[in-house]
Amino acid sequence: MTATPEQAAGTDAGAGTEEAARFHALLTSFEGRPAATAGQGKDPVNQPMIRHWCEAMGDANPAYTGPDAIAPPTMLQAWTMGGLSGHGDRSSAYDELLALLDGAGCTSVVATDCEQEYLRPLRPGDAVTYDAVIESVSPRKTTKLGTGHFVTTRMDVRADGELAGTHRFRILKYAPAAPREKKPAARRPRPVVNRDNQGFWDGVADHKLLIQRCTACGTLRFPWLPGCNGCASLDWDTVEASGAGTVFSYVVMHHPPFPAFTAHEDAAAVVGPYAVALVELAEGVRMVSNITGVPYDKVRIGMPVHLEFLRADEDLELPVFRGSEG
Repeated sequence: MTATPEQAAGTDAGAGTEEAARFHALLTSFEGRPAATAGQGKDPVNQPMIRHWCEAMGDANPAYTGPDAIAPPTMLQAWTMGGLSGHGDRSSAYDELLALLDGAGCTSVVATDCEQEYLRPLRPGDAVTYDAVIESVSPRKTTKLGTGHFVTTRMDVRADGELAGTHRFRILKYAPAAPREKKPAARRPRPVVNRDNQGFWDGVADHKLLIQRCTACGTLRFPWLPGCNGCASLDWDTVEASGAGTVFSYVVMHHPPFPAFTAHEDAAAVVGPYAVALVELAEGVRMVSNITGVPYDKVRIGMPVHLEFLRADEDLELPVFRGSEG
């Protein structure tokens, strides 16, 4: 039962249930057919390859050295690999199967997993031979990579004619999924703006840090409030802060990475902690804000800071304070 890739194209990806079933039946007709016949390892089992493997894996098991050394069992596949020049023992059936999947749009491939069974140790000098069979082809599966079929082959590995182990190898031949739409950039949470603090945010938009001042008793207050803490007067005006201040207290925030909080001068800061300080302004009031310009672990109580404005996105600016290690 055969079909050209052109005949198979269109019968799988995007097809209905009946067409998909017919195509899968065509694929399963390859099950049991040879993938490789009478293959021969390019080198006998040898101590230099064992040594390189152990060094790469950091495996110091004494069983792999000395006159009675054996090869690490997990090297089973290594003795059958063809290297850059490849092997000439792959069957036409396996190539036909892959061509059929290519013709149906499953042009991409990814290795998914392997299973090995060890029946006898391999020793330096053993001549390795192998046969492989197409063991199974799955029904159509949908994955994050795309839609396609899992193809499993089983290889029987022999040493001087004696079965030494089996190696099952599974790949996914798939049609790549369409690229997902790029998500919009994460935005910082919006500050709550109401009639009591609207004037403060209007000032920030003009790059001014405005402090409320009671017109009855002259007391400055921050954050903004409807009435004076000192005399309860509801009358007030504003004073523009000079921008100078010192760190009165601070905490270091640790949280999972969140792109919206990337520091404006260092994108890598999104993965690390950052300092949030209670800043005492030169005018005497205190406000909470981020400290920029210095690593979080260099922030200290009493550190001088000065005001700057952080452009978080196209319609949000925030007042922050830049420190200096000096």
